[in-house]
Amino acid sequence: MNGRDVWVERQQAGTVMPMLHLDAQLLLGLLLLCGIGCAILYSASGASDTLLTRQLIRLGIAFVVMLAIAQVPSDVLRRWSLPLYLLGVVLLALVLVLGDVGKGAQRWLDLGVVRFQPSEIMKLATPMMVARYIHEHRMPPTLRDVAVVAVIVLLPAALIIQQPDLGTALLVATAGAFALFMAGLSWRVILALLAAIAACVPLLWMNMHEYQRQRVLTFLNPEADPLGAGYHIIQSQIAIGSGGLFGQGWLQGSQAHLRFLPERSTDFIFAVFAEEFGLLGLLVLLALYLFVIFRGLRIALLAQNVYERLLAAALSLTFFVYVSVNAGMVSGLLPVVGVPLPLISYGGTSMVTLMAGFGMLMSIQTHKKMLL
Repeated sequence: MNGRDVWVERQQAGTVMPMLHLDAQLLLGLLLLCGIGCAILYSASGASDTLLTRQLIRLGIAFVVMLAIAQVPSDVLRRWSLPLYLLGVVLLALVLVLGDVGKGAQRWLDLGVVRFQPSEIMKLATPMMVARYIHEHRMPPTLRDVAVVAVIVLLPAALIIQQPDLGTALLVATAGAFALFMAGLSWRVILALLAAIAACVPLLWMNMHEYQRQRVLTFLNPEADPLGAGYHIIQSQIAIGSGGLFGQGWLQGSQAHLRFLPERSTDFIFAVFAEEFGLLGLLVLLALYLFVIFRGLRIALLAQNVYERLLAAALSLTFFVYVSVNAGMVSGLLPVVGVPLPLISYGGTSMVTLMAGFGMLMSIQTHKKMLL
């Protein structure tokens, strides 16, 4: 079967919508997740119509951004990689000088018309830049290439840590690292990099802010301060456990509705879902997440060049990290790092960033050149 036959077969199977450059399977998964997110957010917010309306408006903006980016061919995305990366680094530097301070962190830029976090740009720009660099050089990467990629990844990560925002810095670094990993690094180099990271852990600990150290200590022993630092995770674990197999029912979660569970609309909304829909509901939710992730990896597998393959794989695997980190921190398996549950938690900038990434995946899938 030649390339033209494969393309025709894919269109007949309904996996691509060429007029809008949308991937039907990926779009279906995203719509289902967003629908579940709106339902659980309504419950977590105490049946707040205002909060739900705001979330729907943000979802609408995010889907428009996704649709717009899906129309952009991947070769244009590749040309934009360097300018977008440089813009993001400049904006991160401006945050440290002119950024707004909120909740003890300096993460926002207020341009009058819009207020946003430049670190969100780097979640896309970093893997785009790494994929472009590797695309223009040999594969597998040489040690020199690995060193250059390390600079590309660590520069924005270091600026984000200064805000401070360790969770976002780790996500940005992870996105770039995935692109490098998928370029075909040998296991010898991978093990050497892991050893170098492990050697840097004491240095990272010494440069952490006090509240960040406290989060790690709370993760190790939340019962040490059950009414203080350990309160969040203890209440979250109670909520997850009280859901049982079938859950307490939509709008019936006691931990959330009696306001024992903090941050229930944002970082800890996973616990609200577990309490109301139980283990079976969680399995359905995780299955939907896996469907979206595997669809993204499938797009990476079918990509036609190195840039598309590395970018699609990095975006898909970073989405997997989002889900894993949030579920892990809410259930007590990881320290709390302030990572929202993607497409479910209440939020604006992160939602737009996620959907922009999915727009890139759809662009890669639907702008294929016909191979004869």
